[in-house]
Amino acid sequence: MIKVGIIGGSGYTGGELIRLLLHHPQVEIDFIYSTTKAGKAITAAHADLLGQTDLKFTNALNLDIDLVFLCLGHGNSHKFLLENPFSSATKIIDLSNDFRLQADAVFKGNKFVYGLPELFKSEIKKAVAIANPGCFATAIQLALLPLAKAGKLSNEVHINAVTGSTGAGIKPSETTHFSWRNNNASWYKPFTHQHLGEIGESLNSFGTDVGKRYFLPHRGNFTRGILATAYTKFNESLEVAEQLYGSFYQNAVFTHIAEAPLHLKQVVNTNNCHIHLQKHDDILLVTSAIDNLLKGASGQAVQNMNLMFGFEENLGLNLKASAF
Repeated sequence: MIKVGIIGGSGYTGGELIRLLLHHPQVEIDFIYSTTKAGKAITAAHADLLGQTDLKFTNALNLDIDLVFLCLGHGNSHKFLLENPFSSATKIIDLSNDFRLQADAVFKGNKFVYGLPELFKSEIKKAVAIANPGCFATAIQLALLPLAKAGKLSNEVHINAVTGSTGAGIKPSETTHFSWRNNNASWYKPFTHQHLGEIGESLNSFGTDVGKRYFLPHRGNFTRGILATAYTKFNESLEVAEQLYGSFYQNAVFTHIAEAPLHLKQVVNTNNCHIHLQKHDDILLVTSAIDNLLKGASGQAVQNMNLMFGFEENLGLNLKASAF
């Protein structure tokens, strides 16, 4: 058993972590830290946990914890760690973007390993600190990494992806308001999304020639999930592409190649990524689907925790999709 702490447990990613860790056979939640909800029951923020836990939010920290999850807003994790020096034996998994890029990865002599298990599993197993990938970044990287490794991503890539409203976080905004989001769709941050940096570093990690990426994210009128499509020139057959992807993901616990076109209900409420391949003339279309709060955030964080502590990679993550 390991003891873990959660910093920022009242939001969507914090809530998903609590739900997963309450049922994890090798984890005891020691504290759930919140400055705004200290003393209140966890169920005050996560009503679905009624009857499952008597835990309360606290503003007290255990700095000698085995592992701490940081579920803070982007830009706040670095500051929090400076102000709250955890024991050198405490491992860290950060769900913000503070340490994802190589230029930001070293903190007080420790390097944050980029936590995409399909790419860096061996490094994650030895890591003391993990930078959990972004949700769009996870879906897009898993769609393109096999091509990058094989040196077949040298042409420009066009990417479209739609995400649910939970991707914007729990704090209400104009574009997450029900009356705006319902029966509506829109794009945002065209070609400039912040996840492009981490995507580029991963795709370039193989030392092969990688073409320019054009990413257009969209807001969908649903709550959870990401459906991403990417297409690029590919001069070989669909069978060759299928072999590349099958080989790359042959040991991946949660990433699977689908024969039929994808839909979000296959993966929502799971830690899975499903990928589908289709060829049209000389264009390869790659579709990927994930749950943005699980494989795109908290589920992947637990997957990384399992690897760091030598547990089975899928422990506590055998979840059922909402198929209908």
